[in-house]
This record gives sequence, structure tokens and C-alpha cells, in this order.
Amino acid sequence: MSRDTALPARTIVGMSGGVDSSVAAMLLRDAGEPIAGLFMQNWADDGSGDCRAEDDRRDAVAVSGRLGIPIHFRDFSGEYWSGVFEHFLAEYAAGRTPNPDVLCNREIKFRHFLDAAHELGAEFIATGHYARVARHDGHHRLLRAADRGKDQSYFLHQLGQAQLAATRFPLGELVKTDVRRLAHDAGLPTAAKKDSTGICFIGERDFREFLGRYLPARNGEIRTPAGQIVGEHPGVFYFTLGQREGLNIGGVRGFEPAPWYVVGKDVANNVLYVDQGHDNAWLQSQRLWSEAVHWVAGSAPATRFQCTAQTRYRQADEPCEVTVSNDGTLEVRFDRPQRAVTPGQSLVLYDGETCLGGAVIATTDAPLEQRLKAQTA
Repeated sequence: MSRDTALPARTIVGMSGGVDSSVAAMLLRDAGEPIAGLFMQNWADDGSGDCRAEDDRRDAVAVSGRLGIPIHFRDFSGEYWSGVFEHFLAEYAAGRTPNPDVLCNREIKFRHFLDAAHELGAEFIATGHYARVARHDGHHRLLRAADRGKDQSYFLHQLGQAQLAATRFPLGELVKTDVRRLAHDAGLPTAAKKDSTGICFIGERDFREFLGRYLPARNGEIRTPAGQIVGEHPGVFYFTLGQREGLNIGGVRGFEPAPWYVVGKDVANNVLYVDQGHDNAWLQSQRLWSEAVHWVAGSAPATRFQCTAQTRYRQADEPCEVTVSNDGTLEVRFDRPQRAVTPGQSLVLYDGETCLGGAVIATTDAPLEQRLKAQTA
């Protein structure tokens, strides 16, 4: 049921039906903050998998009832399709590997959700993200969470000053085990609920079957960088650099019985390239070039500077030198070679605990990527 007639709250909590948002709401309520919840419907079920939206909605309502707070409902499925999913499909069609969580945060959770909260009369929004916000010298900084194993600042790097000024992350100083304990002690219905995984708001499903509904794929050759055919793939879109699973390459004459890894994709010719060895030379790169960068503070710290970076989530910080071009793109040189840096994924920059911002990776100096690029030039 809807409770949109409730008096305006100062903070609207994004209630996903999970344990993290449940505890975030409880902590704010216990601190005396006037709050309400808001459940977002962001994916119109297409029948391609187990849709958990109704279960999540019921859990969000149950938690709100337990906490004694009103809850609102909004359908952002149209905005999600046009602002996130269409880009997701276009990137896969181009042979890149997108990160929908980054766009989902920028376009849905910290744009449309924030707008909806303001329409309801609230000043702030709160979510169950593991991150922190700190004000320093008149600016808001996005900081890593205390629980480095759960830190989600990587997915939040597209946020700017306006969003951070209006956002609260109640879990930023907590570790996940404490969040579970708090939920259990309070008797919250979501205390033991499994964390959501899979594509943002779409969830877990057979990825190939799901993607195939929107991007018709065709079988093609799997080759080594030297051109030897070693197998057949069901669709080049389904694979990403460094991937081992799903290749179904058996014993190949002339090669040792060792695992194969994806090292390149030629979308135009529908060829998937593989090589043996987790750290083979075809997967190594030391430089990358990005698309236009977003700075959390609104501007770059310098035109050339040292910092650390991540080219994928849960990666250790890697020292690098960043050069900012006049058009807002970046050239990044790492101190040591990086494995499977993937165009379409996000490069996120850090100065210690502070997230500086980031950009989509456009290309790298990986040898096969450069060779395929030269062939199409």
C-alpha cells in the first residue's frame, strides 16, 4: 500500500528490501532523524529470470512497518531503460564490457530518486551503500568505507558536489558483520537475507540467455593470437577479457593441457581470441586512455599528478601517473603492468581514502588490442 499522504520527512531512505538499507533506515530513526522509506521499481520483468522485485517490495514494506516509518513507491523502469539499459546494450554490441552499477547510481539512485525525495519535501536521501561523505574546505569528499572489503566508492565515483551534499551513508563506518548483527538484534525481517548479486536491479539470471533476447548473437571462431582455430564460440558479446569460464575448449593439438583465457574480441569479424596462461602477455597493459573524466570535486587536482587507481571493483590500489588532456580525457600510466584492463569498464582514481573521480576506459596498450585497432583504422 502507498503512504504518500504522510507528513514530509527530512531524509528519504532508499529501501531495497535488503539488510543494508534496512539497517541504514534503523540507524537514522534511532538517531532521531525524521525519515521515510522509498521503494524503487526499476526493471519491468521480461520473463527472462527469477524476478525478485515483489519479494523485495514486501520485505521493504515489512521493515518499514517494523521501524514504524512511512514508505513511498516509485516506478523508474522507464528511466532505467533509457538511462542505463540502452547504454548497457550499446556497449556490448560494440564489443565492450560496461559497468551498469555506475550508471545506475548516477542516473537512478542519485538523480531520479533524489528528485523524488525533494518532491516529497525531503532535504536528504540515504542509502545502504558502504561509503562515507566528509566536508572539507567547503567541498564534499567521497571517502572509502571503513569496511574495505565492502567499500562501494568505486561505483559512486560519478557523484558530484550537489549529490554528496544531499546524501547520507549511515553504514560508512560499519563492517558488514556488525550490520548483520544489528539487524538480527532488532528483529528485522531482512537480517538473514542474502545480498543481491547480478546486474543492477535486474539480478541473477542466465546471462547469455538474457543478453540474447536483446542482442542476437551468432557462432564464430575462437582463435589464438597467431590465428590458429581452437574452438567455436556462441556469441562474441558474451565474453570479456581475462574470462576463463564458458570457452569449452578441449585438448588442442600442439598445445599443453592448460586453461585458456579470453585475450581479445574482434566484433566486426565475430572472432574471439584466446591464449593459455592466467598472466599471459596478451592480457598485460601498462597504459590506458579514457573517455571524458568526472571529478567528484568538480575539477582536476592538476594536469599531471600521481595517485592510485582501480580498473575493476575489488582490485588493490595500483600506483599510476595521470595526465589530463584538454578535452577532459585521461592518459594513465601504471607503475607496473595490469592484467585484463577492459574497455567499457571504469577507471576510478584515489588519493588515499578520497575518491577523486573516474572515467570509462576507452583503450589500452595491450598488444592484441593495439593490433586489432590498427587493422580497423
